[in-house]
Amino acid sequence: MTVPVQNKSDSALQLRATDVTVEETLPRVVRVEAGKGWAATLPQLWEYRETLLFLAWREMKVRYRQTFFGAAWAVAQPLLLMLVFVAFAGILNLGSGGVPYPIFAFTALVPWTFLSQTVTTGTGSVVKDSSLVSKVYFPRLIMPVAATLALLPDFLIGLCVLVLMMVYYGTYPPSPELLPLIIPFALLLVATGLGTGTLLSALNVMYRDVRVAVPLLVQLWLFASPIAYSSDLVPDQWQLVYALNPMASVVDGFRWILLGAATAPTLGEVSVSTGVAALLLIGGVAYFRRTERVFADVI
Repeated sequence: MTVPVQNKSDSALQLRATDVTVEETLPRVVRVEAGKGWAATLPQLWEYRETLLFLAWREMKVRYRQTFFGAAWAVAQPLLLMLVFVAFAGILNLGSGGVPYPIFAFTALVPWTFLSQTVTTGTGSVVKDSSLVSKVYFPRLIMPVAATLALLPDFLIGLCVLVLMMVYYGTYPPSPELLPLIIPFALLLVATGLGTGTLLSALNVMYRDVRVAVPLLVQLWLFASPIAYSSDLVPDQWQLVYALNPMASVVDGFRWILLGAATAPTLGEVSVSTGVAALLLIGGVAYFRRTERVFADVI
């Protein structure tokens, strides 16, 4: 039987049309990979900024959900520690550089509370959201960063209470020439807390006993920082070594700027503290980026 040429052409055209239809209905395969190197870190955080802000907002809401005092807990911790330090200062006769001791201690406790909470919440940030890590892709670095952002309102509330105490004790206002310097000291505080929290969050995924060691680390860090005492107690030849603790420069800087304390951190001490904070931040992010590829497998 002879098939007309026209039918053959029609069949070929129909086959080609069918082929095109099949190709167009094939699902697209999109491969999602984490960016490599430092160049991809900030662009990825910016690309997923909505996720970052959502996680930070969720952290803020969860912290005070179904609480009686609510955001007042942001002030309760430094105030209670201040009362404890006031009692011990009277017993041990701790000096405060001519500043009333309650505000001397509270000025240090405001940045210290931010640091301790940043380290604690940042350490558990990745493990706490293990279901998200194993099911959804986004830059994992968002988690410790979101934990830090969520604590900034508490830090601002503490500063507001500090201003009220300054008015009460007659140390307000601070020197207008020194006040802008509070910004670099605040950035030093954030870099120290974020770097430490990021490093410990990655270690906590790999080794779960890190979460047991963090409270001890924070407690030792408290007594190693000039919170309850003045850094004047440290001999001059050890001041640079003492500055290896970035919180020493942060606390001395806050007291110098806000209270007009005589003891001001020297340029060398601030440089040492800044270098340590930069190493913590860069090293923490580098280790986090190197290990985040296996988080979903070991978490």
